[in-house]
Amino acid sequence: MLARMEDDTTLLDAGPRHTAAPRERLCVATRTVKPEAEMIRFVAGPDGRVVPDIKRKLPGRGAWVTAGRGALAAAIKQRAFERAFKGKATVGPDLADDTERLLGRAVLDALAIAGKAGTVVAGYTKVEAALAAGTPIGLVRAHDASPDGVRKITAAAERRPNAGERPLPVIGSFESVELDLALGRTNVIHAALLPGRASEAVLGRWRMLELFRTGAPEGAGPQAEGRRTGPILGS
Repeated sequence: MLARMEDDTTLLDAGPRHTAAPRERLCVATRTVKPEAEMIRFVAGPDGRVVPDIKRKLPGRGAWVTAGRGALAAAIKQRAFERAFKGKATVGPDLADDTERLLGRAVLDALAIAGKAGTVVAGYTKVEAALAAGTPIGLVRAHDASPDGVRKITAAAERRPNAGERPLPVIGSFESVELDLALGRTNVIHAALLPGRASEAVLGRWRMLELFRTGAPEGAGPQAEGRRTGPILGS
């Protein structure tokens, strides 16, 4: 449930938390309360410059903004950061672009961890086999994948045993060279996320990126194609 809060003294949190317990936060732009999973934390550095705290670990008190370029633009236009940090904040012209870049970096970092944890398989044959077994909880597809390869993997996904039970997110936000670096191998075009906390973390980071880019979760917004996002199979 959303609530309105108008007291400027509540605009900042008390600092980074050391617990994963879910909480709600006040958006400095809309003055509504939402779950942290739908918001981005910002802090003012020693020089007063506002920076995104994607992993929510930077020291100091933080201001929260609903995940979305529109909400961030509103916060900047309203001078919400200056108000939240009592005038001790400056907003650079590239804050929105920097935020999107860091959100994308967080997805790739999570993918690298999942690869080391063994919850990622890469390569057409392995992905197809995983789909035939119905095990993937998500797919990763290079933005520069060939149309023929995309068609074949999509068909395999639609044939998977549990295709009608739950949707299958497809992360299509990154070029193959970016996936190569994340997974420590060459020519990564198709990959599958297998069940596990590491894979869930990848999807969580990606959903935040999609929220910021499109204003809609999981690439469901009308701008998804132009933003290099992926579809949801079976939804």
